[in-house]
Amino acid sequence: MSGAEELIELERRGWAALSTDADTAASFYRELLTDDALMLFPGGLRLHGKPAILATLDTPPWDSHALTEVAVTRPGDDVGVVSYVVGAVRGGKPYAALVSSHYIRTTEGWRLYFHQHTPKE
Repeated sequence: MSGAEELIELERRGWAALSTDADTAASFYRELLTDDALMLFPGGLRLHGKPAILATLDTPPWDSHALTEVAVTRPGDDVGVVSYVVGAVRGGKPYAALVSSHYIRTTEGWRLYFHQHTPKE
C-alpha cells in the first residue's frame, strides 16, 4: 500500500471508529495521535494535546458519513496531508465540512498531528 493509500485508509478508519462508539473512537485515536496534536473545529473549538482530544470522544457516534474529493499531498517523505469533503449525519442532523488532516511518519508509523474542519456552506 502506498503512503497516500495508507493515509486515506487512516482517515476512513477514523470516521468508522467515530461512527461506532466512544470506546472504539478513543482506542483508535489513542494510538494515532501525536502527544501534541492540535484539532480545530467549527464554533471556535480548539483542542490541543492528546488528553484534551481524547476527553471529547464521548459524544454520540455518527449515524452515517461519506468522504468525497479525497486528495493527498506529500510535501516530504515523512509528511502527508489528506484533504476531503465530509458529509455526515448525527442524531438526524446533517453536517458538511472541508477537512484537512496532517500526518507525520514516525518509527511507529503514521501519526496524526493536525486536524481541521471548515464548515461547508
